[in-house]
Amino acid sequence: MSRVAILADIHGNAPAMEAVLGAARAAAVERLLIAGDFVGYYYAAGRVFELLADWSWTAVRGNHENMLGDWIADRNRDDIHRRYGSGLQAACEDVSVDQLDMLCALPPVRTVEVAGRQIVLCHGTPDCTDTYVYPDADEDRWSAFFSGDAHLTIYGHTHYPVVQRRGPARTVNPGSVGQPRDRTPGACWALWDTQTDTVELCRETYDPTALIAECRRRDPDLSYLADVLTRT
Repeated sequence: MSRVAILADIHGNAPAMEAVLGAARAAAVERLLIAGDFVGYYYAAGRVFELLADWSWTAVRGNHENMLGDWIADRNRDDIHRRYGSGLQAACEDVSVDQLDMLCALPPVRTVEVAGRQIVLCHGTPDCTDTYVYPDADEDRWSAFFSGDAHLTIYGHTHYPVVQRRGPARTVNPGSVGQPRDRTPGACWALWDTQTDTVELCRETYDPTALIAECRRRDPDLSYLADVLTRT
């Protein structure tokens, strides 16, 4: 295996996912590593899983998968809907029961071996799914990723792409496929070449017009859902 795509925070944004997977296929990617948050915010989780059907992928659970479990159990639905919109409701209507069960059963952290190297996959940090570590975090925050023996630690949650290195070890946040927050529109991911052991942060353009219109129709009180897709 020579090329691996690193993804996070897809959030039911199918056109963004289609753009990323198209670029990954063009780059001869053989496997996907996904740091959680398949669902939430946007509305096409079913299509996201259709796009994943032809890929080999490994994933962990994000905080929106945790909220999905609450939604399915009819816990905190009003609060979730008020804060995040109708994305989880859409996922429950759009995704099979087996897929919902799979998402809720994903582990919060996992260690896998890729090309003979130890890879840790998490959403927030290895210790906490809901911890945010931004690119400008202090050294104490980054230490959560460099305390073990992993060659590469992959995380998401912040929707900000970043690569940090301490000696031979690296930590990568690919940014968000579905909802960039760094004021640069597009669908983010990272490409790891296992032969050269290099990581490239990537961003794909796509047309969010239809999704923006859907946000304004489904969640008119949450203008952020549409605005963030084109914010600069």
